[in-house]
Amino acid sequence: MGQKESRNEEMDLAQVQELCIIFMKECPSGALHLHEFKRIFGVQSSSEEESTYIETVFRSFDTNKDNRLDFLEYVAALHLILRGNLEDRLKWSFKMYDKDGNGKLDRSEVIQKIRVHRSDMDMTPTQICDRIFELVDQNHDGQITLAEFMEGAQKDEWVMQLLKLDVNATGWVIQNCGKLP
Repeated sequence: MGQKESRNEEMDLAQVQELCIIFMKECPSGALHLHEFKRIFGVQSSSEEESTYIETVFRSFDTNKDNRLDFLEYVAALHLILRGNLEDRLKWSFKMYDKDGNGKLDRSEVIQKIRVHRSDMDMTPTQICDRIFELVDQNHDGQITLAEFMEGAQKDEWVMQLLKLDVNATGWVIQNCGKLP
């Protein structure tokens, strides 16, 4: 039982080796730079909103802030995207929203992400933002902390769908790493 559970959560050596081969093929320098990251995710340079978003995603995975993803950062990013548990994905989403890095979300940070990713809804971005704050900002101070974010997202399915950011990497990974579960 324990072995099967850990296989579902952890990559085995063969998968890591395969990822390394793919990484080195895509990034012969040993590092994934922003322009390569954009190419992998199909971001056109003409789309300013998409470009800004993918830059934010890239920087969230660049843990040592050297403007490139090394293999370990790359594997950690893929693991989060493909297999991250709900708590890890929500923490990452919070980090993506928290543009100024102060540990709290204000209305401008939330509305900016809503505009980029939720423009096809029946509600305006301002209405969506107001509803999120009504449901999630427990102390009504106009800011959402990580704790409020985590609790609010897990209590309300509508909020969860709005707040849980996702990168459409699964298709690319499956196409290029067919053996990944």
